[in-house]
Amino acid sequence: MPFYNSEEERRHGREQLLQRQKHLIELCYKVAQKYLFEGKHEESVPAALHSLRFRINVYGLNSVQLVPAYLLLAEASIGLGHVVQAEEYLSQAQWTVLKSSDCTDEIHSLLHRNLGLLYTAKENYKEARFHLANDIYFASCEFGSEHIRTSEAYFLLANVFFRQEKMDIADSLYTKVTDIWHAFLDQHIQRQLHARKKPLDILAKEMENDTGLDEPQEAEAVHILGTILEFREHTAKEKPEMTIKILKTVAMLHYLMMNLSKAHELAQKAYLLSKELHYKEEECAALQDLLDLIASKNPVTWKASKFFNNQSH
Repeated sequence: MPFYNSEEERRHGREQLLQRQKHLIELCYKVAQKYLFEGKHEESVPAALHSLRFRINVYGLNSVQLVPAYLLLAEASIGLGHVVQAEEYLSQAQWTVLKSSDCTDEIHSLLHRNLGLLYTAKENYKEARFHLANDIYFASCEFGSEHIRTSEAYFLLANVFFRQEKMDIADSLYTKVTDIWHAFLDQHIQRQLHARKKPLDILAKEMENDTGLDEPQEAEAVHILGTILEFREHTAKEKPEMTIKILKTVAMLHYLMMNLSKAHELAQKAYLLSKELHYKEEECAALQDLLDLIASKNPVTWKASKFFNNQSH
């Protein structure tokens, strides 16, 4: 803090410092989250530690605001195989939550999620299922049962059942996650498809790509949907319609993230499979619309899409 000549300047300086610290809390938290979703656990630790340090400076040692940082550090420790360290962070988080009277459903959800991850790493699947079921409950209370923020809890629970080789349950939960993300991403796609019919001045603005997600959420979506796609591709013969749906969902995500070549590759794969299986006409048409939308942003895929259209007709 610099030297100030008056109390008013000192007060204004403290307020500015507080705002900077709050900004850094959020920035460090998002950077740590992004690294975690990308599987870069070691790189996430410094950002999570900085987030914790600034939280302590702003909120004090006993605030529930410290819990998200403890949970990030716990998740990073689990990813690094440091189970004892993870347990210490989670114990601190649990103790802070127990002492707090104003803990949100979101915080409870995150706490149970990390406890679920810990017990999954320890192969205590009974405890993992218990905590992940609680995660689903609290996330549903905070965001709704069909929200993308709740979908990660379904996904993690599906992974537990997958490890236990209870494929029917895992399959059902992976389907739930796919449905949630498909509905979320398709809203953005439909808005762009409708925008193409509007005057050029409105079109330019409405055709701007936007996932509606921040960077950590995009990394999370890529990880979750990529994992489900891999699962579906290994079981494609059993439920080909779900393979088509997850291919389309991942294609929509990559399109909105402007990974156009990847989006075109996945959408084309889904379209070919739907034609091969004589899939519902409206679904084939929706995939063709998606291919056209991708092609409209990329001259390379536009040529491929034009050729593709001629071949399909």
